[in-house]
Amino acid sequence: MDASGGVGTARGGAPGDRAGRQRIVGLPATEIAALVRAGELTAVEVVRAHLDHVEAVDARIGAFRVVRREAALAEAAAVDASLTRFALPLAGVPVAVKDNVQVAGEVCTDGSPARESGPERRDHEIVTRLRKAGAVVIGITRVPELCLYAATDGPGTVTRNPWDTARSPAGSSGGSAAAVASGCVPIAHGNDGMGSLRLPAAACGLVTLKPGVGVLPGGIGADDWSGMAVNGALATTAADLAVAHAVLAGEQPAAPAAPGRPLRVAVSTRSPLPGAGADEATRAAVDAVVNQLRAAGHTVVRRNPPVTPAAAAGALARWMAGAEDDAEFLGLDRARLQPRSRTHARIGRLVRRLGLVRPRTQERFRQRMVAFFDDVDLLLTPVTTGPPLPARPWHERGFLANITANARWAPWTAAWNLAGIPAAVLPAATRPDGPPVPVQFVGPPGAEERLLWIVGELESRRPWRRYAPVFDPTATPA
Repeated sequence: MDASGGVGTARGGAPGDRAGRQRIVGLPATEIAALVRAGELTAVEVVRAHLDHVEAVDARIGAFRVVRREAALAEAAAVDASLTRFALPLAGVPVAVKDNVQVAGEVCTDGSPARESGPERRDHEIVTRLRKAGAVVIGITRVPELCLYAATDGPGTVTRNPWDTARSPAGSSGGSAAAVASGCVPIAHGNDGMGSLRLPAAACGLVTLKPGVGVLPGGIGADDWSGMAVNGALATTAADLAVAHAVLAGEQPAAPAAPGRPLRVAVSTRSPLPGAGADEATRAAVDAVVNQLRAAGHTVVRRNPPVTPAAAAGALARWMAGAEDDAEFLGLDRARLQPRSRTHARIGRLVRRLGLVRPRTQERFRQRMVAFFDDVDLLLTPVTTGPPLPARPWHERGFLANITANARWAPWTAAWNLAGIPAAVLPAATRPDGPPVPVQFVGPPGAEERLLWIVGELESRRPWRRYAPVFDPTATPA
């Protein structure tokens, strides 16, 4: 049983009827896959149930740019017919893919009408690995233009947070997060160049892991935002996240190994951006996690990481250059970009011309962060300063308004992209009037398994509600 009052089950109703489908939606990916492998459900039944749920709820949140109903059902039937179904870690699990990697047969837009291309001829390696594991891609999720911003919207659409539809699910993997938080899929693909997995997870009460550089296949835009952007997954449980991460890494899924000793965890609430500090609810959530860590026998020390102005400038330079690099790589007509993105790309062009994307800055910061972890295992920080940004057409506002709102709301994520080290986000508390309150754990290079373990450990001690109340598919009808 989870904190929402119970997990729906496929048992007790005919698999093909509406009651049976309602019970399927809301099951964790691990349980869906086990039922399909055992023959208690078919992949077609699972996928059809989730497609019906998408049809029922997506008009209110706008998570999907494309819903692949006929293609997904055909692919689910292929999973059912597969002789290897009994060994697939994600057998029949519906997934969503962010609109900045290739899905064969679908158009990839990067959230921009300036990108004109036909259907992709082949899958991105990330999509290939999901499908090889038995997952079925049921849709492509919305992103802000060129995945540059911390809210997900564009001309004619504003993607909304299932926990509070007046707020954004964040960005740039906001469509993927909204799809998971509303129960449309149990896991979704996303990627993270300045926080684009962690911020949507933070806004929507999900768990995620931004892997370290080189752990998962890249191939995001021109050059992964000068090496800062990495692929990953969003989920509602630590177990689902661990399986998704293993599949994307090309590894055999297994429960993360316990460290075998108490951890030494540094905690810092100091904001890298002066004047943009955590609100009371966020500070209280960090304190609550500190208490949980100590109760579990871990050691917690107060220590601020060495996030210097040069490191902050280095991340900012790569963010700016990323807009220009991707526009050039994709052959976009700059005149057709949104005004904020045109300015972003123009500054990025200047950044490149002045040589401000300096590998040495990145190397020095990574070395300092590796040294920081010499005598601590993990770092605990806030993720955001307060509730998610309002859901509004941010694309109609100027460049300065966008980057100011982004920076003030989310100052704790970009540094770890520059350093190329892993970081995880999980919900730690719930605001009385809206979305959950997240925290972030950061680790040294190679600490992905340790991060997955601590997320699971905290979930076992204090389970979180897996779905936004209004869209909760596991809730018992009145």
